[in-house]
Amino acid sequence: MSWFDVALFTEVFVTLFVIMDPPGTVPVFLALTSRMTAADRRRAARTAIFVAFGVIVVFAVFGQLLLDHMGISLAALQASGGLLLLLVALELLMGKMDAGETESGGSARNVALVPLATPLLAGPGTIVATMVFVQQGVNAGESPIGHYASIGIAIVAVCICTWAAMRFAGVVHRVLKDSGVTLVTRIAGVLLAAIATQMIANGVIEFVRMA
Repeated sequence: MSWFDVALFTEVFVTLFVIMDPPGTVPVFLALTSRMTAADRRRAARTAIFVAFGVIVVFAVFGQLLLDHMGISLAALQASGGLLLLLVALELLMGKMDAGETESGGSARNVALVPLATPLLAGPGTIVATMVFVQQGVNAGESPIGHYASIGIAIVAVCICTWAAMRFAGVVHRVLKDSGVTLVTRIAGVLLAAIATQMIANGVIEFVRMA
C-alpha cells in the first residue's frame, strides 16, 4: 500500500460526511448561536471544529484502550451522547437557548464545546466509525502510514466542510432575520430530539445484543 489510499479515503470521507452532516449542522448552529455577534459566531465555529477534530483523533488513536480501561462499552457512549443531545433539544424547543447569555466570549466557547463539538459533531457515531476504520487496518496488517494518512486526511476534509457550513451560516441568518431564526430553532429542536432518540435507541439495542 502506498502512503495514500484513495478508496479508503473516499470510504472514510463519505461515512463521516453523512454522520457529521455539514448541511444539517447549519440550522442547529444558527439556533445555538442566534444571540451571538458575527465575531462570536465565527469564533464558536472555529472552536467547535478544532475541539471536534481533537476528540475524533484522540478516540481514533486511544479510544479502544480508554473504553476498555474504564469498562465503558460503545453502547453506553452512544446512549449517554443521546441523552445529552436530548437535553439540548428540549432547551431549544422551550426557547431557553434563545434567552441565554450568549453575547460573551465565554458563553460562545461553552456552546462551541457542548453541544456543538461534542456530542453533535464528534458524537458516538463519528467516534465509533473512526475507531472501526482504524481497527480494520490493524486487523488487516496493512501499512500503518498509508492507512492512517488516508483516514487522517479524510477527517480533516470533513472537518473543513463542516467548518465552512457553520462559517457561512451567518449569511443564512441575515436572510432569515430573527423571526426566521426562531422558527429554525424550533425545527432544529425537533430534529435534534429525533437524532437523540435514535442514538439512545441504538444504544439500548446494542445493550440487549450484548446481554
